[in-house]
Amino acid sequence: MMPRSVSRFLMTGAAFLAAPSFVHAQAATTPAPATTAAVQDTIKGLPLDGIAAVVGDQVILVSEVMTAVNQARASGAKVESAKDLARLEQEILEQMIDAELLVQKAKDEKVEVQDAEIADAVDSQEKKIRQQFKSDAEFKAALKEAGMGSLEEWRKLQGDQVKRTKLQQGVMQKLQRDGKVTSVNVGEAEIAEAFDVFKARVGPKEARVGLRQIVVATKPSEDSKKRARNKIDSLYAELLKRPEDFELIAKRESMDGTRELGGDLGWNRRGRMVPEFDRMMFSLNPGIISPIVETAFGFHIIRVDRVQPAEVKARHILIRPMVDTADERRARILADSVAAAWRAGGSFDSLSVKFHDDASGEDKTIPEYPRSELPEPYRNALEGATLNQVVDPFPLPDPSAGVSKFVIAQVTFLDEAGEWTLGEARERIREQLSEERKMRRLIDNLKKKTYVSVRYDPAKQSGSDR
Repeated sequence: MMPRSVSRFLMTGAAFLAAPSFVHAQAATTPAPATTAAVQDTIKGLPLDGIAAVVGDQVILVSEVMTAVNQARASGAKVESAKDLARLEQEILEQMIDAELLVQKAKDEKVEVQDAEIADAVDSQEKKIRQQFKSDAEFKAALKEAGMGSLEEWRKLQGDQVKRTKLQQGVMQKLQRDGKVTSVNVGEAEIAEAFDVFKARVGPKEARVGLRQIVVATKPSEDSKKRARNKIDSLYAELLKRPEDFELIAKRESMDGTRELGGDLGWNRRGRMVPEFDRMMFSLNPGIISPIVETAFGFHIIRVDRVQPAEVKARHILIRPMVDTADERRARILADSVAAAWRAGGSFDSLSVKFHDDASGEDKTIPEYPRSELPEPYRNALEGATLNQVVDPFPLPDPSAGVSKFVIAQVTFLDEAGEWTLGEARERIREQLSEERKMRRLIDNLKKKTYVSVRYDPAKQSGSDR
């Protein structure tokens, strides 16, 4: 048998299963069936006993619920009786209904997930799983044991899962930005009441570390920047002659993850891109090709395809200046000098403003983080470090550039493994309760506006063979 940690990744259900919560989900309701006829047309030909629920015009099958139940059991869900199994099935069915409501709301709100983003997430997941096996043959055998006919089948299922999860996350973020999800106050008595549930859910406290950091990027030489500028100039001249070839040229030349999508960046609101790019993107009318824009990532040509209130859908072509090992050596020398200045009493705020690479995507401050979840370069560099120590600069791979950037980090928080106290857990519980109740309120409102019909009752099946 494969380890549970492996089977949890390999067995993929059709719906997103939320993490165990403090707030018990309410049973699915059945509002006035405004779309009953459409639903009946959608499920025509399917045996009614195979349908667990209908949400809007989508069907959740009993087989999908069972797949998700098996996944939960393989991940350690405790089932010791038929009653336990019925309870688990009911919880998972409710979670799948909630998930489908959020996915449908995401479509209504025009929330999109890029194919490249999904592929990156699946690639990362596959890499993580493969590391747990000694050989490719063992990995494929585990796939087969988990019920997957092939790696391609697993990747497709995982991709569907990632997309649904990101749609749910995306719609919550959009609704919060738009002020459509209000905050919920949580009292001290509620936090104290949830403390035991919190401890049971998260287990013993693991070692955590906090830090602040300055990330020094490996930057291209002036000659490399000139070559990249000449390249983008030639592409711009080509586009002026044949502007309708924008997508073809992006697929041929662009140097980022949007290349295969013809440079498609999807829908974006103000502030999501670096300032130079953002200003140009929101100044363009649809169909107009921008002048060349320089950012920390390189040189861009932008075209806006569609505009709606507060959002634009755009494409771009990116040409990056190339960097090499000589550039990497210069970055290492600079990182050493920044570390020395910091240890000598230099101000973190001043040093970070001058040297931190904002385009790296790395936060300047990480209040606290589980040690076990730190990327390997961080774990190795922080091993044995003491509070307030500035560790030696260490390399962090930068796949987009093909070289390393360098991190100078200071330890600002240390907490060893052990049992939680209420004081340590208070803010985590408060945040969790607030988020769950905001989610619950949103989902309950969606249920009032959507046709939801539950046709499978796990309690009635608890006495039958399973």
